This record gives sequence, C-alpha cells and structure tokens, in this order.
Amino acid sequence: MNSIDASLLRQAASAAAGGQSYPAGALYVVATPIGNLADLSLRAIHLLALADAVACEDTRHSAPLLRALGIADKPLLAVHEHNEREAAAGVIARLARGERIAFVSDAGTPAVSDPGAALVAAVNAAGQRCIPLPGASAAAAALSVAGDANGQGFVFHAFLPAKGGERAAALQALAADARTAIVYEAPHRIEALARDLAAACGERTLTVCRELTKQFESVHTLRCAALPGWLAEDGNRLRGEFVLVLHAASAPAAGADAALAAHDRVLDTLLAALPLKQAVALAVELTGAPRNALYARALARKRDAEA
Repeated sequence: MNSIDASLLRQAASAAAGGQSYPAGALYVVATPIGNLADLSLRAIHLLALADAVACEDTRHSAPLLRALGIADKPLLAVHEHNEREAAAGVIARLARGERIAFVSDAGTPAVSDPGAALVAAVNAAGQRCIPLPGASAAAAALSVAGDANGQGFVFHAFLPAKGGERAAALQALAADARTAIVYEAPHRIEALARDLAAACGERTLTVCRELTKQFESVHTLRCAALPGWLAEDGNRLRGEFVLVLHAASAPAAGADAALAAHDRVLDTLLAALPLKQAVALAVELTGAPRNALYARALARKRDAEA
C-alpha cells in the first residue's frame, strides 16, 4: 500500500466512521487482522488515526500495520503479557489527561488468548471507559466454517497446557465435555495434539483450520482418530497456525446409554487399580464396548468419585 492509497483509505474510513462519537479519555480495544490486511475495518482505521497513542502487544509487529495506514508517527506503548499490569498505570494516566488510547494485540481481538484483559480490568477499576472495536477473531472465523450443526454454544480453550498433569487434565475435560470446543495450536506441537485427540476423542468430528485468511488457508473436517494420518500425508499440513473446532458430541441413544451403564462395575474396579487410559483399554477388551464411549463414561465416573 503506497502513501496515496493510505491517504484515500483514511479518507474513506473517516467518511464511513467519522460520524460516530469517539469520547476522549477512553481505551479503545481494537481488533486487527489475523493475516489479511483487508480485514481491518474502516472504523478501526479511523480510530487508529484519531488515537493519541497506540498500546501494542509488540510495537515491532504493530508498527508495519500503522505504516501501511500512513500513520507511522503515532506514539507506540508496549503493553504485553510480561508488563501488562505495570504498563496499565501509564495508560490510565494518559486516559486521565483526556487522551484516546487504542490497544491492539499482534493479531485478532485483544484479550481473546492475547494480552488485554488485565489492562481492561485496570482501566475499568480506575473508572475510565473501555470501548470495543470488533473485528477479526480466529476462534469466530473457525467456528463459522466448521458446520457444527449440533452445537449449542461452545467452550474456548485457546492453547492447552504443553505437558504434564495439567495437559492430561485438560484433555480429559475436553473429552468429557459434549459441547463444541475451540483449541489453538502451534505448528511445532500439532502432531502431539493430534495423537492426544485421536486417543481421547477418536470418533468426535473435528474441523482443522490452518492459516486462516492467509494465502495458504485450508479448512478440513474429519474424525479425530484420522487426524494423525491426515497430517502425515503431506508435510505442508504441519505448517502455519492452527485453530481446531471439536464438534459437539452426539447424544447417545437411550439403549446405548443403558448398555454402557452395564459396564460401570467393570470400569469402577479397573479405575480403582489402574490409570484411566489403561483402565479403559482393558475395559474395552473385557466388554467389547466402543472405546470412546467407555472413555467418556470413565471420565465422568472418575470425576463423580473425586467430587
């Protein structure tokens, strides 16, 4: 985008969004593109040009965006996960002087698996106003193309814990929850997550969104059990940022649920002596019941026993 284009774009943004009131002394939480610059709203462009300063998750990342809009001289304030609470004091001081401060994360909507929540909480506590400027969100984009017709709401997990007991607990909770779930993952960890999802949620439907809004965007729906093999078929499938939509679990038929209940005594006995995965594996061999159904039931019974 050259300077003439940027000037015309700002004029168009001002014409489209300038008629709205933009109070002074307010923090504007601005969604920015997750890959495609054209997804930046005209209202966001107008506000970024109007703001007295822009608070950024990473000033080095946000500076090119502002240059593309022809507002490279805008003061930038670093507000990231390591300094968010401390930096909030400086932002609040500026707001008290009547400045308009825009806050942007590196991509998407701030405070959605990104910094921003602590800043907003501090600004609210100080009695200053926070105003959202909605726009791109990887979670919403992925959900919109997942086609999960059985879903009734969703739970957003962002990035699961990397390892250890916290990860195991998160995966167990994910498998036991019948609701639609949204998970983010990085390219260097996607294969490990694929194996975990195949083991915990094998028959559940999963939509894999990769590089959303970018040149090599892809969206593919398959069973969790098939995910490791699908990734292994093409090395390019391991590249880029991932958003996974685990579709809502189908409700078991009454007869199927009753049949599973008949195996509770076996499950309880095994769970008392073995780790969950081993108990389920042995229960499958002993009963012939579907592994995923037994796994979900075992999770529920283990949770009830610990309550």
